[in-house]
Amino acid sequence: MTEAFFSDVAGRVPFGGLGGDEDVAYRVYDPDRIVAGKRMEDHLRIAVCYWHSFAWSGADVFGDGTLDRPWLQDSASLDAARRKMDAAFEFFTKLGVPFFTFHDVDIAPQGERFSDFARNLETMVEEAEKRMAETGVRLLWGTANLFSHPRYAAGAATNPDPAVFAHAAAQVRHALEATHHLGGQNYVLWGGREGYESLLNTRLAHEERQLARFLTMVAEHKRDIGFEGPLLIEPKPAEPTKHQYDHDAATVHGFLARYDLLDEFRLNLEVNHATLAGHSFHHEVAYAVEHGLFGSIDANRGDEQNGWDTDQFPNSVDELSLAMYEILRGGGFTTGGCNFDTKLRRQSIDRTDLFHGHIGGIDTLARALLVAAELHERETLSAARASRYADWDGELGAGILEGRETLASLERRVSAGEIVPTGRSGRQELLENRVNAAIWSVS
Repeated sequence: MTEAFFSDVAGRVPFGGLGGDEDVAYRVYDPDRIVAGKRMEDHLRIAVCYWHSFAWSGADVFGDGTLDRPWLQDSASLDAARRKMDAAFEFFTKLGVPFFTFHDVDIAPQGERFSDFARNLETMVEEAEKRMAETGVRLLWGTANLFSHPRYAAGAATNPDPAVFAHAAAQVRHALEATHHLGGQNYVLWGGREGYESLLNTRLAHEERQLARFLTMVAEHKRDIGFEGPLLIEPKPAEPTKHQYDHDAATVHGFLARYDLLDEFRLNLEVNHATLAGHSFHHEVAYAVEHGLFGSIDANRGDEQNGWDTDQFPNSVDELSLAMYEILRGGGFTTGGCNFDTKLRRQSIDRTDLFHGHIGGIDTLARALLVAAELHERETLSAARASRYADWDGELGAGILEGRETLASLERRVSAGEIVPTGRSGRQELLENRVNAAIWSVS
């Protein structure tokens, strides 16, 4: 029998409702509640990330680890990896979430040589398979950590040394195959150091070609092994590098189009990465949905007073409601979901704090879903958008978009007084009021 690492929580976290007074209970998230024709759990598809929740000690660049994490002792051994996995699956089942996510190095010790790491990963994949069968928890996505080890200081796919590129390729092969073996529903690539620190020693076009070749190889191997889940790219503008090549959704879109990879990849969008890029999360989700690139999300938040990726638990219904609205408008998640790429504050040292953080974030997402469903079902925004652009379905608009009109023909019609623009209100304030009304009214 494995050790109980979360003995303060006796069983699965219950739904207590808004009137409840239990600290370890959901206020809004009721997995079986039907929202817009589907169970709440099936809408949100919540996942807990392995790295921040179980592989992180609370250390930062200014100090050592602070968190109570007994499973991290002797972390280089397989026994420690098994204890960590025991803690993780105990938490997943007690929290009552359907999915988890991981990096390869989160679950397997790296060893002295790559062959050691490959064997360790194979062993721990077998361990994960057993626990998944016992608990019913599934894998939303896996990925390879191509940024933590010193070999990746100058990037992985974009490294000036082709030997590092080769090592990264070998690592991704194993991580992709592990994800496939565990029935992962997606595979994610995050280019944490795929960028530059200084242009003085960087060949931008060369590194971009390297990255395109790397992604092509990943897509080829996906087909070779029969993995059917989407490949997802996670944009981020900077940090740890000065500039990353996957700056935001639009940048990745342009890159994929340029290298004929649009059919191979979709996007995994993170709230904090969006805000670091100078966008709202709503913007990034809307862009991805509009261009057929939406895949999955990392649900977290930053701090407006900090200019870095703080990965805090989401607590703003206002921020997430419009993003969830765009997801519903696009048909909802298919293979993707809401992954909690979140970490506790270093002063939240108790193991039970991990429950408090996730419960609050999950309730925030659940409330945002209810608001989004209200906006979607009542066509609060879609009707206004359709009305605003209705003239593009008329003779003039269709003629412009279909190429029947030219600069010369339009000039003649305007000069003849046939076309006279008239102003119309965008009614932004009215729509903002209607969104607020939905936030305040849903229950």
